[in-house]
Order: sequence, then C-alpha cells, then structure tokens
Amino acid sequence: MKKRWFITLMALLLLLAACGGDTEGTTTTADGGTGTTDGAGTTEPGGDGDGDVTLRILAGNVGAELESTERIAQAYMDENPGVTVEVVSTPDFVEDRLGVYLQLFEAQSSEGDVFQIDVIWPGDLAEHFIDLNTMTDSEGRTGAEIAEEHFPAIVENNTVDGALIGIPWFTDAGLLYYRSDLLDKYGLEPPQTWDDMEAAAQTIQDGERDEGNEDFWGFVWQGNAYEGLTCDALEWIASAGGGSIIESDGTITINNEAAIGIVDQAAGWVGSISPPGVTSYGEEDARNVWQAGNAAFMRNWPYAYSLGNADDSPIQGLFDVSPLPGATAGETAATLGGWQLAVSKYSAHPEEAAKLAFFMASAEQQKIRAVEYSLNPTIESLYDDQEVIDANPFFASLGDVFTNAVARPSTVTAPNYSDVSSMFFNSVHSVLTAGNDAEDAFAELELDLEDATGFPTGSP
Repeated sequence: MKKRWFITLMALLLLLAACGGDTEGTTTTADGGTGTTDGAGTTEPGGDGDGDVTLRILAGNVGAELESTERIAQAYMDENPGVTVEVVSTPDFVEDRLGVYLQLFEAQSSEGDVFQIDVIWPGDLAEHFIDLNTMTDSEGRTGAEIAEEHFPAIVENNTVDGALIGIPWFTDAGLLYYRSDLLDKYGLEPPQTWDDMEAAAQTIQDGERDEGNEDFWGFVWQGNAYEGLTCDALEWIASAGGGSIIESDGTITINNEAAIGIVDQAAGWVGSISPPGVTSYGEEDARNVWQAGNAAFMRNWPYAYSLGNADDSPIQGLFDVSPLPGATAGETAATLGGWQLAVSKYSAHPEEAAKLAFFMASAEQQKIRAVEYSLNPTIESLYDDQEVIDANPFFASLGDVFTNAVARPSTVTAPNYSDVSSMFFNSVHSVLTAGNDAEDAFAELELDLEDATGFPTGSP
C-alpha cells in the first residue's frame, strides 16, 4: 500500500511540475491544445490553449469520470475564452488521492485550484478550502443561494463551522448489479438476503462453468484494503443490524455479534463464489470482470450502469440493479458516497476557480453527466427530469436507496476519520485474507478505536 501510494504521488507531482511551476513549460488543456506557462501559471499564447488564466482541476479517474470532467472543462473554455482549464487525473484509490492532496496542501501549493473531494473529507480538509457561501457564479449568485438547489443533507455534510467547503457534484450509494438473463435462465429471482445471494451465485456459477466458462464467478465486489472495503463492509454490517462502526453519538459499536457474523460470512465468499483475488479488487477491477460477462452479481456504484450498457459492452441489456441484500429480506443498507468540488485556499485565482466549480456542478452539467454517465445528480429537481429517468430507470425505482443511505462515521470522528477508516478496513481485510476470525479482529479493533478516539463502547 505504501509503495503504491509513493509511486502514485511521485508520478502526479511530476505531472503537475510538467504542467507548470517555477520554469516555463508546456501545458495540456482539456481539448489537447498546448501553450507555454510562466512561473505564475498564466498561459501565454501558443497553440489553441491561449488564455489569461489557467485553472487546474484534480479529478477522479474511475469509469468515465475523467472523460466527463474533460468534457465539462471544454464546455467552460468554450464559454470563457479567457480561461484555460487543465484536468489532472488522480489515483482511483481514495487513500492514494488523499495522500497526493495532503502533500500539495502541506506545501501550500497553487498547482491545484479545484479539487474533487470525497463525501467523507469536508471535516478533515476544511482548513485547506475556501468558504464557497460568499463566492459567486457567472450570474452573480452566491454559493449559499446555489446550495439551496442541492439535497440539504449533502449540503449539511459539506458545511463545517458554517463554511461551505464543497459544492455537491454527484452522489452515490452501493447497488447490487445482477445478470437478469442468467436469473431467468436458472429460474431465480433477484436476491433479498445475503443467504439467497450466496445460493443464487453458486447455482449460476456452477451452471456457467459446466457449460465451459471456467472464468465465471458468482459475485464480485471491492475487497482491497482501502476505503472501498470500508463501504462494502459497512453495508454488510448495517444490513445485518450491526450498527455503523461508530455511531453518531460517538459510541464505538463495531464489536457485536451481528457485525462479527456477517463479516465471517463474507470471508467465506472468497475463493468460493468470489475470486481469490477479490481481496485486491477496487471498483474497476470488479467492473471489468462483471462487464466481461464473467460474474452473476456485482456490488458497485451507479457509474457502472451506463458503462455496462455501452454499445461495446458484452452485457448490454442483460442486467439490472436492485438494493443490496440484507440479513433478512428488506433489511438493506447502502453506504452513502459521492463527490464534491472544493476550491483551494492556495489557488492563485480563487474567484475564477469558484466560478468554474459552480459551472461544473450546475443543473445543466449534472444532467449531461446523469444521462450519459449514470452519475447521480445532487440537484433534486433533476430526478423529475424525464430524460434523466429514461436513461437511468433505477434513479426513480431505487430512490429510497439514495435518500436513506448509511453514512460513514466521518463527521463524528473528524478530523481523524481517515485513521478510523484505515483501522476498520485493515481489520476486515485481515479476516478476508489472513484467516483471522471477526470476533478476535473486532475485539482488537474496538481497543484501537478507543485509543484513537477516546470514545466509549456500547451496542448499536
């Protein structure tokens, strides 16, 4: 993990240095145009990247995130010819991305202007971002006015000590993807419990392998030791009545029978209905197996929907989505995800960067991203837009999944959530990979969380 993070950090820092810094160099804009930059980061005439101000977005690269961000950047440049927007890809794993961000913040670097930040980060990173409440968009509306269009719960999550740290960009919740054609083939229904999912996954896996596909698996998910495993494992635990690791009142509840039982059950999936290598999977690893037609079920975020239905996808039109299973029918839980756009305090152009962030998170751009990339809007009115619903029927049918998603304990543990999550996913990972049982792992985790937070222990 540390080696991967270091390599990623150095690669991104080299990329940033190449894009601009203390010496003149060549920049690559969102449309591939080039120009030269001076030490202040201002683009001088050159190629088709001419402009008076250069803004740099540090963006995600999962699925079509980067492509969609580049598209928005180009749209903004088309409307604002005095601005050049550069899109810098950041690591898929959020721990690696956070490490890069912290390195830039420690140096108070102006190399990044707009940052794509996770829903769990506002409390931890607030000191490095400007308050968007008083910034304005191109029409003169303040961030406080713009925020009224977005889901109140997400705005509240992004507000720290009265400051709006990030404008909501897209929201997320975990879903169960299933091969509807294979369920029909084997006479099965979408599973509502984990036991049902196990049985269905085994039946389909056995049948497909008997027909010659030895690469076929029943269930793929995110099992690497990273934030994605925190999301998956929280869903297992919450759906079994095992609480939220640390409750909103600051009570540590992870060491309970329900949590222990479901994590031990999940460990049994590894090498049976899930590949042995699932314990090194991130979102894209799982999606690649699934989209190749080699899995019956997948846990993933909504972004995988449009990619699975792309013209070049082997499973186009052969799958659907549903709420994740629970210990009992109807006891589903989905981890709240999503990303925001924040403006660095160290930006040389904070006002211009804020205008860019507001443009990127506008209703017009969120609609495009919803229709073409199945990225869930944070603007409530878009869920009544027929084009959005036609492109993503599950936005309407699974509305409760997104409005009742389970939050990770990032607020109550801020600014130490990253450490808490790391303790949790490493504990779960040890059960999945090292033969530890969850009872021992969670007893130790409970002690570690007590030491780290000073919180009391209790029941969920």
